[in-house]
Amino acid sequence: MNIVLWVIAALLAAAFLFSGLFKLALSHEKYVAAQDWAAGAPRWAPRAIGTLEVLAAIGVVLPAIVNVAPILVPIAATGLVLVMIGAVAMHLRREEIPALAPSGVLLILAAVVAWGRFGPYAF
Repeated sequence: MNIVLWVIAALLAAAFLFSGLFKLALSHEKYVAAQDWAAGAPRWAPRAIGTLEVLAAIGVVLPAIVNVAPILVPIAATGLVLVMIGAVAMHLRREEIPALAPSGVLLILAAVVAWGRFGPYAF
């Protein structure tokens, strides 16, 4: 199970690093053109979410790799759970049913890592 948690954490890190950097790299206008949800959100929201995603992507793998404060791994995974709860709620509110699948999968994967690293497979 430890290997499974490492693989899931690596996948989460890749997905959220890409997503977060996408939000941070584009100007607000370009991001709104690419992602409809941002038009109705405060101007600061995509950058704030992108920052949280990048930090969580780093936090879900790096502390365990360097063996410095590995308790940060399940904390970062819990942060991703919270971000994805927000994403699922937003997609439900906007009635974007097809977008629920990837958000739901990422939510479940982050929850599995948080459970495993806080619980029976802690570092």
